[in-house]
Amino acid sequence: MLLLGIVKKAPMERTAKTQKSVAGIGNALVDILIRLDDDHLLDTFGLPKGSMTLVDTRLSQMMLDSTAGLKRTLVSGGSAANTISAIARLQGQAGFIGKIADDEMGRFFRSELEQLTVKTHLFYSEKPTGNAVCLISPDSERTFGTYLGAAGEMIPGELSSEVLKGYDYLHVEGYLVFNHRLIEEIMKLAKNCGIKISLDLASYNVVEANLEFLKYLIRDYVDIVFANEEEARAYTGLDPLDALGIIAGECEIAVVKTGREGSLIRLDNTSFKVGTPQVQSVDTTGAGDVYASGFLYGLANGFSPRRCGELGSLLASKVIQVFGGKIPDKDWPEILEEVERMRLRST
Repeated sequence: MLLLGIVKKAPMERTAKTQKSVAGIGNALVDILIRLDDDHLLDTFGLPKGSMTLVDTRLSQMMLDSTAGLKRTLVSGGSAANTISAIARLQGQAGFIGKIADDEMGRFFRSELEQLTVKTHLFYSEKPTGNAVCLISPDSERTFGTYLGAAGEMIPGELSSEVLKGYDYLHVEGYLVFNHRLIEEIMKLAKNCGIKISLDLASYNVVEANLEFLKYLIRDYVDIVFANEEEARAYTGLDPLDALGIIAGECEIAVVKTGREGSLIRLDNTSFKVGTPQVQSVDTTGAGDVYASGFLYGLANGFSPRRCGELGSLLASKVIQVFGGKIPDKDWPEILEEVERMRLRST
């Protein structure tokens, strides 16, 4: 997803000329959020707790059938789409690039983004729109079984400088790393267009399976890296603070999220910690995605890196208090007021 520029007007007064825009590219999925009574089904499906595992249509359907009696919620999803949606809710200019089918799920996905004024750049496939079955454990940890469907059919030839025209930053979903050729071509194209790139490392098992390739991408193309503790450890073998230093040595800005402890940020050879509001966690789905939203929106609007981290933490604290990866409508007026206070403190 892309970032934005320095803004001195109130949110409702901003125009296309006073801020940069953010594009996100990733798997266009519909999330099916299911709350588990216990974790035994994770073992049944062979899913490591807290991981994202790609599944085929058979296993995806088996997961849905086995949880038919449990509470579930349907929302547009995919990591990059979640980040872009929250940037739009912050009144930032945002776009999303992905692939869907012309089916019920695909139309649902597109409609949700466009209602938020996200500019969509969607390609179409004969395969069904992808979905992510998100199994939420009693301790709020979430485990994904993802059927990519149409999302996995995106090819480099569909992308062009015309699609990226007008964007200043591209936020790349780490789950795309399974398609080495696609993610490398995306980053080459963005760099040729003069666009800065941010990357979310997605999941520790994604990092473990693609470690050397990710190191190459970050070293050669990526400007901003987001990782949680597990992802940072998978990437470096080190605890968060030491991992932060290693990652920051390979990019411009490194962020390691440390759950209830907040986040660690390093740039220009300076490291600092940002705390997070202490709230009761119900479901951690989307916490990392909306943290990236706040951070990127803050950078786009001229906030200091510390303020960026504070905004990311604020959004993450809101989303973990509810079931699902979206911040409720009722919370956004208060969030936007706080954003304006941050803006005034940053000018």
